[in-house]
Amino acid sequence: MGGRQLHFHLAGINNQNFIMRDEETGSWWQQITGEAILGPLKGTRLKAVPQDEISFALWKREQRGGRVLRPDPRILAAGRYAKADWEVRMQKTPVATRTFDKRLAPRDLVVGVTANGKSKAFPMKLIDPQVPLMDVVGGVPIVIVVAEDGRSVRAFSRRLDDGRTIELFGTAEVLIDSASGTQWDFRGRAVRGPWAGRRLEKVEVLRDYWFDWRTYHPDTSIYQAGL
Repeated sequence: MGGRQLHFHLAGINNQNFIMRDEETGSWWQQITGEAILGPLKGTRLKAVPQDEISFALWKREQRGGRVLRPDPRILAAGRYAKADWEVRMQKTPVATRTFDKRLAPRDLVVGVTANGKSKAFPMKLIDPQVPLMDVVGGVPIVIVVAEDGRSVRAFSRRLDDGRTIELFGTAEVLIDSASGTQWDFRGRAVRGPWAGRRLEKVEVLRDYWFDWRTYHPDTSIYQAGL
Protein backbone atom coordinates (compact mmCIF):
# COMPACT_ATOMS: atom_id res chain seq x y z
CA MET A 1 0.00 0.00 0.00
CA GLY A 2 1.76 3.15 -1.22
CA GLY A 3 4.99 1.17 -1.58
CA ARG A 4 4.78 -0.14 1.99
CA GLN A 5 4.28 -3.81 2.88
CA LEU A 6 1.58 -4.34 5.49
CA HIS A 7 1.10 -7.30 7.84
CA PHE A 8 -2.43 -8.24 8.88
CA HIS A 9 -4.13 -9.97 11.78
CA LEU A 10 -7.75 -10.77 12.52
CA ALA A 11 -9.22 -7.93 14.54
CA GLY A 12 -12.95 -8.67 14.67
CA ILE A 13 -16.15 -9.30 12.76
CA ASN A 14 -18.41 -6.82 10.98
CA ASN A 15 -21.64 -8.00 9.31
CA GLN A 16 -20.23 -11.54 9.71
CA ASN A 17 -17.33 -10.48 7.50
CA PHE A 18 -13.94 -10.35 9.18
CA ILE A 19 -11.95 -7.23 9.92
CA MET A 20 -8.17 -7.14 9.45
CA ARG A 21 -5.84 -4.82 11.37
CA ASP A 22 -2.45 -3.96 9.95
CA GLU A 23 0.54 -3.82 12.29
CA GLU A 24 2.19 -0.84 10.62
CA THR A 25 -0.59 1.77 10.93
CA GLY A 26 -3.27 0.14 13.06
CA SER A 27 -5.85 0.69 10.31
CA TRP A 28 -8.84 -1.68 10.15
CA TRP A 29 -9.74 -3.26 6.81
CA GLN A 30 -12.92 -4.94 5.61
CA GLN A 31 -12.40 -8.43 4.19
CA ILE A 32 -14.80 -8.43 1.24
CA THR A 33 -13.94 -4.97 -0.11
CA GLY A 34 -10.30 -4.62 0.95
CA GLU A 35 -11.13 -1.08 2.09
CA ALA A 36 -9.68 0.57 5.19
CA ILE A 37 -12.68 1.60 7.28
CA LEU A 38 -10.88 2.99 10.34
CA GLY A 39 -7.47 4.47 11.08
CA PRO A 40 -4.80 6.49 9.25
CA LEU A 41 -5.40 4.71 5.93
CA LYS A 42 -9.20 5.01 6.04
CA GLY A 43 -10.71 5.23 2.56
CA THR A 44 -7.83 3.51 0.78
CA ARG A 45 -8.34 0.10 -0.80
CA LEU A 46 -6.12 -2.93 -1.28
CA LYS A 47 -5.65 -4.17 -4.82
CA ALA A 48 -7.56 -7.40 -5.38
CA VAL A 49 -5.59 -10.45 -6.48
CA PRO A 50 -7.28 -12.70 -9.10
CA GLN A 51 -8.56 -15.85 -7.40
CA ASP A 52 -10.55 -19.01 -7.96
CA GLU A 53 -12.86 -20.89 -5.62
CA ILE A 54 -12.71 -24.38 -7.09
CA SER A 55 -12.51 -27.93 -5.80
CA PHE A 56 -9.12 -29.38 -4.92
CA ALA A 57 -9.65 -32.20 -7.44
CA LEU A 58 -10.14 -29.70 -10.26
CA TRP A 59 -7.20 -27.57 -9.12
CA LYS A 60 -4.91 -30.63 -9.09
CA ARG A 61 -5.83 -31.45 -12.69
CA GLU A 62 -5.03 -27.92 -13.81
CA GLN A 63 -1.95 -27.29 -11.63
CA ARG A 64 -0.04 -30.57 -11.62
CA GLY A 65 3.06 -28.96 -10.12
CA GLY A 66 1.13 -26.66 -7.77
CA ARG A 67 2.03 -26.25 -4.12
CA VAL A 68 -0.51 -26.80 -1.34
CA LEU A 69 -0.76 -25.01 1.99
CA ARG A 70 -1.22 -28.02 4.26
CA PRO A 71 -3.11 -27.94 7.59
CA ASP A 72 -1.16 -27.17 10.75
CA PRO A 73 -0.95 -30.58 12.54
CA ARG A 74 -1.35 -28.96 15.98
CA ILE A 75 -4.57 -27.19 15.01
CA LEU A 76 -5.75 -30.32 13.18
CA ALA A 77 -5.16 -32.48 16.27
CA ALA A 78 -7.07 -29.99 18.41
CA GLY A 79 -10.07 -30.19 16.06
CA ARG A 80 -10.07 -26.43 15.48
CA TYR A 81 -10.45 -26.50 11.70
CA ALA A 82 -13.94 -26.14 10.25
CA LYS A 83 -15.62 -29.49 9.71
CA ALA A 84 -16.80 -30.70 6.30
CA ASP A 85 -20.43 -29.84 7.12
CA TRP A 86 -19.56 -26.18 7.83
CA GLU A 87 -21.87 -24.73 5.17
CA VAL A 88 -24.77 -26.94 6.30
CA ARG A 89 -24.35 -25.72 9.88
CA MET A 90 -24.02 -22.10 8.76
CA GLN A 91 -27.47 -22.29 7.14
CA LYS A 92 -28.91 -22.57 10.67
CA THR A 93 -26.89 -19.68 12.08
CA PRO A 94 -28.74 -16.36 12.53
CA VAL A 95 -27.56 -13.55 10.28
CA ALA A 96 -26.25 -10.59 12.26
CA THR A 97 -26.50 -7.69 9.85
CA ARG A 98 -28.54 -4.53 9.46
CA THR A 99 -29.11 -5.19 5.77
CA PHE A 100 -32.29 -7.13 5.07
CA ASP A 101 -33.28 -7.72 1.46
CA LYS A 102 -35.98 -10.36 1.13
CA ARG A 103 -35.56 -10.87 -2.60
CA LEU A 104 -33.47 -13.89 -1.62
CA ALA A 105 -32.97 -15.80 1.62
CA PRO A 106 -30.03 -14.35 3.62
CA ARG A 107 -27.84 -17.43 3.20
CA ASP A 108 -28.71 -18.24 -0.39
CA LEU A 109 -25.44 -18.77 -2.23
CA VAL A 110 -24.91 -16.39 -5.14
CA VAL A 111 -22.24 -15.82 -7.73
CA GLY A 112 -21.53 -12.09 -7.63
CA VAL A 113 -20.22 -10.28 -10.70
CA THR A 114 -19.19 -6.63 -11.03
CA ALA A 115 -18.35 -5.01 -14.39
CA ASN A 116 -18.07 -1.33 -15.29
CA GLY A 117 -19.45 -0.33 -11.90
CA LYS A 118 -22.56 -2.52 -12.17
CA SER A 119 -23.13 -5.53 -9.91
CA LYS A 120 -25.35 -8.56 -10.34
CA ALA A 121 -26.03 -11.62 -8.19
CA PHE A 122 -26.63 -14.98 -9.84
CA PRO A 123 -28.28 -17.48 -7.44
CA MET A 124 -26.32 -20.75 -7.47
CA LYS A 125 -29.57 -22.71 -7.63
CA LEU A 126 -30.26 -21.18 -11.07
CA ILE A 127 -26.87 -22.12 -12.54
CA ASP A 128 -27.05 -25.55 -14.17
CA PRO A 129 -23.72 -27.42 -14.61
CA GLN A 130 -25.10 -28.73 -17.91
CA VAL A 131 -26.03 -25.33 -19.35
CA PRO A 132 -23.71 -22.29 -19.46
CA LEU A 133 -25.48 -19.16 -18.21
CA MET A 134 -25.17 -16.19 -20.55
CA ASP A 135 -26.00 -12.63 -19.56
CA VAL A 136 -24.76 -9.04 -19.73
CA VAL A 137 -23.40 -7.12 -16.71
CA GLY A 138 -22.37 -3.49 -17.07
CA GLY A 139 -22.43 -3.82 -20.84
CA VAL A 140 -20.10 -6.84 -20.76
CA PRO A 141 -21.51 -10.06 -22.29
CA ILE A 142 -20.53 -12.86 -19.93
CA VAL A 143 -20.87 -16.60 -19.56
CA ILE A 144 -20.91 -18.35 -16.17
CA VAL A 145 -19.99 -22.01 -16.04
CA VAL A 146 -20.14 -24.48 -13.16
CA ALA A 147 -18.06 -27.64 -13.16
CA GLU A 148 -19.61 -31.06 -12.66
CA ASP A 149 -18.86 -30.88 -8.92
CA GLY A 150 -21.60 -28.22 -8.71
CA ARG A 151 -19.33 -25.84 -6.74
CA SER A 152 -16.43 -24.73 -8.92
CA VAL A 153 -17.51 -21.57 -10.76
CA ARG A 154 -15.87 -19.36 -13.37
CA ALA A 155 -17.03 -16.56 -15.64
CA PHE A 156 -15.66 -15.20 -18.90
CA SER A 157 -16.38 -12.36 -21.28
CA ARG A 158 -18.08 -13.58 -24.46
CA ARG A 159 -16.59 -10.67 -26.40
CA LEU A 160 -13.55 -11.76 -28.41
CA ASP A 161 -10.50 -9.57 -28.98
CA ASP A 162 -11.81 -8.75 -32.48
CA GLY A 163 -15.05 -7.34 -31.03
CA ARG A 164 -17.30 -10.26 -31.88
CA THR A 165 -19.68 -11.57 -29.21
CA ILE A 166 -20.20 -15.33 -29.18
CA GLU A 167 -22.94 -17.60 -27.88
CA LEU A 168 -21.88 -20.76 -26.05
CA PHE A 169 -23.52 -24.08 -25.26
CA GLY A 170 -22.40 -27.40 -23.79
CA THR A 171 -20.87 -27.97 -20.33
CA ALA A 172 -17.97 -26.52 -18.35
CA GLU A 173 -15.79 -29.36 -19.64
CA VAL A 174 -16.54 -28.67 -23.31
CA LEU A 175 -18.07 -25.34 -24.35
CA ILE A 176 -18.87 -24.86 -28.03
CA ASP A 177 -19.48 -21.50 -29.67
CA SER A 178 -22.30 -21.41 -32.18
CA ALA A 179 -20.43 -19.15 -34.61
CA SER A 180 -17.45 -21.36 -35.44
CA GLY A 181 -17.91 -24.65 -33.62
CA THR A 182 -14.70 -24.02 -31.66
CA GLN A 183 -14.42 -25.95 -28.39
CA TRP A 184 -13.45 -24.07 -25.22
CA ASP A 185 -12.45 -25.57 -21.88
CA PHE A 186 -13.13 -24.58 -18.26
CA ARG A 187 -10.05 -22.35 -18.32
CA GLY A 188 -11.45 -20.28 -21.18
CA ARG A 189 -9.03 -21.70 -23.74
CA ALA A 190 -10.03 -22.59 -27.31
CA VAL A 191 -8.66 -26.12 -27.54
CA ARG A 192 -10.11 -27.34 -30.83
CA GLY A 193 -11.57 -25.73 -33.94
CA PRO A 194 -11.04 -22.66 -36.14
CA TRP A 195 -10.23 -20.38 -33.19
CA ALA A 196 -7.91 -22.82 -31.37
CA GLY A 197 -5.29 -20.96 -29.36
CA ARG A 198 -7.52 -18.03 -28.40
CA ARG A 199 -8.54 -17.29 -24.82
CA LEU A 200 -11.68 -15.81 -23.35
CA GLU A 201 -11.05 -12.94 -20.93
CA LYS A 202 -11.73 -14.05 -17.38
CA VAL A 203 -14.33 -12.14 -15.34
CA GLU A 204 -13.83 -12.16 -11.58
CA VAL A 205 -16.64 -13.71 -9.55
CA LEU A 206 -17.33 -13.98 -5.84
CA ARG A 207 -19.27 -16.98 -4.52
CA ASP A 208 -20.93 -15.51 -1.46
CA TYR A 209 -23.99 -15.51 0.75
CA TRP A 210 -26.72 -13.19 -0.47
CA PHE A 211 -26.77 -11.07 2.71
CA ASP A 212 -23.03 -10.45 2.46
CA TRP A 213 -23.02 -9.65 -1.26
CA ARG A 214 -26.02 -7.31 -0.83
CA THR A 215 -24.43 -5.50 2.14
CA TYR A 216 -21.37 -4.49 0.13
CA HIS A 217 -23.10 -4.10 -3.23
CA PRO A 218 -26.27 -2.18 -2.25
CA ASP A 219 -27.28 -1.43 -5.87
CA THR A 220 -26.93 -5.03 -7.07
CA SER A 221 -29.52 -6.54 -9.36
CA ILE A 222 -30.47 -10.23 -9.33
CA TYR A 223 -30.48 -12.59 -12.29
CA GLN A 224 -33.88 -14.11 -13.01
CA ALA A 225 -34.13 -17.07 -15.34
CA GLY A 226 -36.06 -16.32 -18.49
CA LEU A 227 -35.86 -12.54 -18.13
